[in-house]
Amino acid sequence: MPTPPGRISSGLPPLDDAARAHATRVYRHICRHIEASGGWIPFAVFMDLALYTPGLGYYAAGARKFGSEGDFVTAPEMTPLFGRTVARQVAQVLEQVGGDVVEFGAGSGLLAADMLDELERLGRLPARYRILEPSAELAQRQQQLLRQRSPAMFGRVEWMATLECLGSPAAGFRGVVVANEVLDAIPVHILVWRREGLFERGVALEDDALVWQERPAGQSLQAAAGRIGTVATDAGLQYVSEVSPATTALVGSLARGIDRGAVLLMDYGFPRAEYYHPQRRAGTLMCHYRHHAHDDALFLPGLQDITAHVDFTAVAEAGVDAGCRIAGYTTQAQFLINCGITELLAHTPAEDIAAYLPQATAVQKLLSPAEMGELFKVLALSRGIDVPLLGFVDGDRIGRL
Repeated sequence: MPTPPGRISSGLPPLDDAARAHATRVYRHICRHIEASGGWIPFAVFMDLALYTPGLGYYAAGARKFGSEGDFVTAPEMTPLFGRTVARQVAQVLEQVGGDVVEFGAGSGLLAADMLDELERLGRLPARYRILEPSAELAQRQQQLLRQRSPAMFGRVEWMATLECLGSPAAGFRGVVVANEVLDAIPVHILVWRREGLFERGVALEDDALVWQERPAGQSLQAAAGRIGTVATDAGLQYVSEVSPATTALVGSLARGIDRGAVLLMDYGFPRAEYYHPQRRAGTLMCHYRHHAHDDALFLPGLQDITAHVDFTAVAEAGVDAGCRIAGYTTQAQFLINCGITELLAHTPAEDIAAYLPQATAVQKLLSPAEMGELFKVLALSRGIDVPLLGFVDGDRIGRL
């Protein structure tokens, strides 16, 4: 069995021996799948193997992913004000329908801790706070953090590995489903449009190296491309982008599981017309390794996050097809402002520079169009709720979907 070549994207930090050994194990596991599949696998399969293989994949192994010691920082790691602000939207839904909160993919557990603190302060604690976490390693870390941070709340939290906690509308699930930066890490298929036709980009082996290789796209991906519409293939130039049937399937499952309540999806992405813009002809695939962003998705697998932006039009359509309505769609900045993040920041006296400045800096990053405020979006799907949702009272962009 070959060992992975020493390819390291330019400018990335060097690997230590343990990291390289782990990458070798993941690489060999992927090689076996490629060989068993006749020498080629779709990129979606590669991405799933690299991220989610039990005990080996990026999200299923033991390396630290979140925060300053990991590979990237998410909003909950930046400031507790993010979770407290989101909790205000959750509290409004719970006031209407009662029930549970289900957080899908809870990351470090900080969002859960901050939301529970704020929901307790608001007097709107859910009956149960359920964390749907397929990674046993991440679930263990979340349990440790919540036991330390919120010991009084810990008994209210449950961990689930599958969507069975939602059941179906007939089962009567009431409450809120929250997913922050989850959809971007769901495996995607890479499509290549050319004058000759539509191709799918996958991964093969060549001289013991992982390489890109394309094949004509199958019928299901042809249908997905048809829903996108015409893309730029002028002057013989290729156009590369992604589709994610797994994302729409997941959102459909989440939406079908709601009897009365809402699904709150927060991630970076665009509506379809912007996602497949003629100038975005190289796609949105991005990787994160030790706070370095790059586009080499075949870099030593298992050591880096692999993401793609979210097509929020496709996500909204999946929710509507499952019987929900679009309750709101806006930028992260507008959503957080509507839910009162600046009011929460004002609770820390500006004169207390040591306490105020880090929070103000983090809030600025969350709201700034040049940082996370514009690229990150919030989409709400609901069933059985008639009141306007707090996070979308101003600046709703449903018309852009």
